[in-house]
Amino acid sequence: MTDPLVAVRPWEAPEVTSWGRLPMNAVDRRHGALSLDGEWRFQLLPTPDAAVVGTWSTAHVPGAWTLQDTDDRPQYTNVRMPFAEFPPQAPAANPTGVYERELDIPADWAGRRVVLQVGAAESVLLVHVDGRPVGISKDSHLAAEFDLTAVVRPGGRSVLRLTVVKWSDASHIEDQDHWWHGGITRSVLLYATDPLYLADVTVRARRDGELRVDCVVRDHGGALPDGWYVTGDLDGELLAQDTEFDRLNAEDDRVSDFLGEARVHATVAEVRTWNAEQPELYGLTVRLHRADGTVADTSYHRVGFRDVEIAGRDLLVNGERVFIRGVNRHDFHPLTGRTVSYDDMRADLVVLKRFGFNAIRTSHYPNDPALYDLADELGFYVVDEADIESHDHAHEIADDPRYLNAFVDRVARMVLRDKNHPSVIIWSLGNESDYGANHDAAAGWVRRHDPTRPIQYEGAAKRGWADPDVASDIACPMYAPLEDCVAHALSGEQTKPLIQCEYSHAMGNSNGTLADHWAAIESTPGLQGGFIWEFWDHGILQRVSDGRPVGRTGAGLYDNGVTAPGHRWAYGGDFGETLHDGAFVADGMVFPDRTPKPAMYEHREIAAPVRIRCFRHEGIMLANHQHFRGFDWLTGSWELALADGRTLTGPAELPELCPGETAAVPLPFEVPADGGEAWLTLRVTTAQDQAWAPAGTEICAPQIRIRAADTPRPPMPAGPAVEVDGEGLLLHPLLTAAPALSLWRAPTDNDELGGIAPRWRAWGLDSLVRKVVSVHHQYDRVTVLAEYAGTTGVVRHRQEFTAVEGGVRVDESAELPEEFDDVARVGSVFETVAGLDLLEWFGQGPWESYPDRAAGAPVGHHSVPVDELFTPYLRPQESGGRHGVRRFTLSAPDATGLAVELDEPRQVSVTRYRAEDLTAVTHHDELVPRAGCVVHIDAAHRGLGTASCGPDTFPSYLVAPAVHRWSWTLRVL
Repeated sequence: MTDPLVAVRPWEAPEVTSWGRLPMNAVDRRHGALSLDGEWRFQLLPTPDAAVVGTWSTAHVPGAWTLQDTDDRPQYTNVRMPFAEFPPQAPAANPTGVYERELDIPADWAGRRVVLQVGAAESVLLVHVDGRPVGISKDSHLAAEFDLTAVVRPGGRSVLRLTVVKWSDASHIEDQDHWWHGGITRSVLLYATDPLYLADVTVRARRDGELRVDCVVRDHGGALPDGWYVTGDLDGELLAQDTEFDRLNAEDDRVSDFLGEARVHATVAEVRTWNAEQPELYGLTVRLHRADGTVADTSYHRVGFRDVEIAGRDLLVNGERVFIRGVNRHDFHPLTGRTVSYDDMRADLVVLKRFGFNAIRTSHYPNDPALYDLADELGFYVVDEADIESHDHAHEIADDPRYLNAFVDRVARMVLRDKNHPSVIIWSLGNESDYGANHDAAAGWVRRHDPTRPIQYEGAAKRGWADPDVASDIACPMYAPLEDCVAHALSGEQTKPLIQCEYSHAMGNSNGTLADHWAAIESTPGLQGGFIWEFWDHGILQRVSDGRPVGRTGAGLYDNGVTAPGHRWAYGGDFGETLHDGAFVADGMVFPDRTPKPAMYEHREIAAPVRIRCFRHEGIMLANHQHFRGFDWLTGSWELALADGRTLTGPAELPELCPGETAAVPLPFEVPADGGEAWLTLRVTTAQDQAWAPAGTEICAPQIRIRAADTPRPPMPAGPAVEVDGEGLLLHPLLTAAPALSLWRAPTDNDELGGIAPRWRAWGLDSLVRKVVSVHHQYDRVTVLAEYAGTTGVVRHRQEFTAVEGGVRVDESAELPEEFDDVARVGSVFETVAGLDLLEWFGQGPWESYPDRAAGAPVGHHSVPVDELFTPYLRPQESGGRHGVRRFTLSAPDATGLAVELDEPRQVSVTRYRAEDLTAVTHHDELVPRAGCVVHIDAAHRGLGTASCGPDTFPSYLVAPAVHRWSWTLRVL
C-alpha cells in the first residue's frame, strides 16, 4: 500500500506547506513535557523514495546528521543553491534521514489530548506512528505540532517515525548564507492537555500600565462546555476578568474543534516599564477554569510593559528615540551546528551585552525559542525575521503564486509564536528575496494580526528608501555607503527611520570605519543605527586527519580561537565539496569558541554609556549616553598614563546624570609638570552584579588626552660607526634580517574580496626586487639608496643609519610612483633573534588596532607576550597590528633585548610570521611560527574597511603615492 504522505511527494510541492500540523500559538508547552531527546534509531537514505532496510545506526536528537559522522557532510554556500535544479524542483540525489524510537504514553494521560512537538527539522518532516500517517511540515526553523490522540494509547507503546527530507521546494526559500545541514535540529517533546485547553494567548502590555490578555479556548472533545472561564494573575495578584464567547456553528461538519475567546483586562499602577537597559518583567499566569472552578489549563508568560512606534522618521521605544546597536545572529555552535543549548545561547547574549550591543536581528529565520526568553530577561531589542531567503532565485520567487502560501505561512507562524515577547520590537519579512506580491501578502496578514509593531524588509529598498507604499515601515538597506545615508537624512525627503539591517561585515580582520559610522549616526537626525554582520565565525571543528567534523564529542578541543593539535576550524570547501563559498562563512565578531575578536572592543567603546566630552580648566566633561538609565549601576577608576612610563591611578566618583545630560567633574590628579604626553582614562565597571555581568566587569574605558607630546629631539650621534654589509643592509647582533622596505601585507578578506589585493599582486608588491643604487659612508653615518622594482613601477627608498648612544637611528623615506595609488603599507620590516618573547609598548592597546579601527584601544603602557599578539583569523591574513605606538621594547626573560623609539605614533606589528607565511596557507594548522620576531614599523598603513561585503575604507585611510618619511631609533637593552 502506498504511503499517502510519500505519495504526495511534498518535497516537490510548494503549495503544500503542511498537512495534519496544528496551528502555531504562543502557549509554551516546554515545561512539564516529556522529552524525546536522546539517541534514536537512524538510517540515512539516498532519496526519499528509497526503502528502509533492516540495518539501523543511531543519531542524537536534536542534532544535524551532517555533524554525526555520516557520509552527508556540511556544505557552505552564500548565494548559490547547492544544487542546479530551479525552483520548485529538488535534486534526485536527496539525502533522507529516518528516525525511529518507541513512544511510551503515560497511563495517567488517559482522557487527555496528546501532542507531539518537533522543534525544527530541515527541510521537510513526515510523521508516522505505528506506520500510520500523521502529518507533514515544512519551515526548517519553527516547531511543528501534531495531535496524536487518535493514534496512541495511554499506558501503551507505539513506534514513532520521523522522516526528514533534506532538499525540497522549500530549500529555495531557505538559501540563508550558512552551512547546509540535514536533520532534527531542535528538541522533540510530547505533552498532554485537558480536552478543554488554551489554544492561544495574546498579551499586550503598554507602557502606561494597560494590560490586555486575549485567550483562544478550544475543546478537543466537541462543543465547548458551559460555564468555563479564564483568570489571570500578575506577580501573584489576581486580575479582573471579562469573558466573551464566540462559538463556531456546531452544525458545520468541517469544524472538528470548537472555539471560544476570553479577555482579561487590567491597569497596573506605577508600572515598571521594559526596555533594553532596564528589562523589567512581570510574571503573568493565565488559567482556564471549568464551570466548577477547577483548572483545566495554565499558561505562564513573562510580561514587559513597553510601546513601540514610529513617529516621523524616528523609531521610538516607550516614547524615546533609541539607537539600535545591533548584530545579526544565527543559531550556531561549532560542534552541533544549529542545535544550541540554553546555556550557550545565554553565553552568546552575555558576551553581546558586555560589549555594548542592545539589539539582535535573527538572521534569517526565527531563532530557538529560548533566545527570546533570554532577550526579554537580559535586555535586547529583537528584529524577528521570518524563515525566508530565496537569494539565488529571488526575482522569480517574489511574485510566484506557488510560493504565496509559504511566505504568508512562515511570517504568520513566526508572529503567532513570538508575539508576547517584549524584546521583539520589529517583524522582518525575511532577507534577500527581492520584493514582490508575496511579501505584500505576508505584510498584510501581520498588520491585521499585530498592529503594535512595525514591519521591515530590506528588499523593499529597491523602490527607494522613502517610498510610503512598500511593505517596510523602516528603511533598512544593507551595506549602504555612509555618505548616502547621511545625504538621505539631510535631503528633506526622508520619511522613515533609517536602520541598516547589515552595515559592517566582520569577515577576518575587518570592521574598519566603525567609529566613523557611529560618529555620523549619533550626529545626524534620521540615522538610528544598524546591525553588524554577524555575531559568529561559523567555523566547524574538524579533524585534520580524515576531514570529518568532530561533532558533539569535541568539547575541550578548542580555546581562545585556537584548536587543539590535529584539529582546525573548517569553512567552505573543507569537507570535500566542490561547490562552496570558502571562508565567507567566517564573518563574525567572535571566533567559533566565542572568543571576542579585537573589533568587539572597538564596538564596546563606540557604544559606551559614559563618555568624556572634553577637558577644560574646570574639569572633565562627562556625558550619559544611555536612553533610560542613570549611572547608579556603574562605578569607575581613573588612570593617568604618562609618556615617561608612570601610571597614576585613583577612584572615580560618577555624577548623578539622567540620560543625555553632561556634567563637569574635577581633574582627579595633579598632573606632574614633567613626564611628557599624558592620557587620562576612566575605567568604568559594574558597581553591582548584573544579570549579564558580575560586579567589577569593565563596561568601557573612555579616554582623553590631557597633555600633548613634547617635540621629539633626534638622539645625538655617539658611539661606534654603523656597520652595513655589501648590499647596504644593517648589521646588528639582535637582528637576523635587516630593516627593509615593506609595501605588502598578507591580504585580509576585505583586501581579497574587495579587489585591491589582485591589484597589489599585479603591481608586484608581494615580490619587489631590491637594487642597491649607492652606499655612502660618512663618519658615524651610512646612507643607502635603493630601488624596489615591481611589475609596473619603481619605489625609491632611502635609509640613513646614524650611530647614537646605545644604538642606531634610522631615517627613511620612500617615494611611491603614481601607479601605486593604493598600497597596503609603507614602512620597515626586520626580524630578530630568538628568545625575545615579551613586547612592551606605549601607545594604543592592549588589543589589535588599525588606523580605521582604533577607537577601542586606549593609549597607555601595555605588555603582552609575543605569541599572544597575533590574532588567529580563520583564514590567515594580516593581523596583530597596534596603532599609535610611540615606543616599544622586545625582551627576553633576563630583561635583555632591544628597544625602539619612534619619531611619532606609528602602526607597529610584532608576530612570528612573515607576510608571505600568512599568504601561503589557508588554515592555521599549516602555519609554522618562526623562532624570532617579525617586526613591522609603518609610516602609513591602509585602513581595513569592510569591502568583503560592503564599503571599503574611507579615502582618508588609504596610502597614496607620495614621499613617505619616518624615523626610528633601535637600542640594545
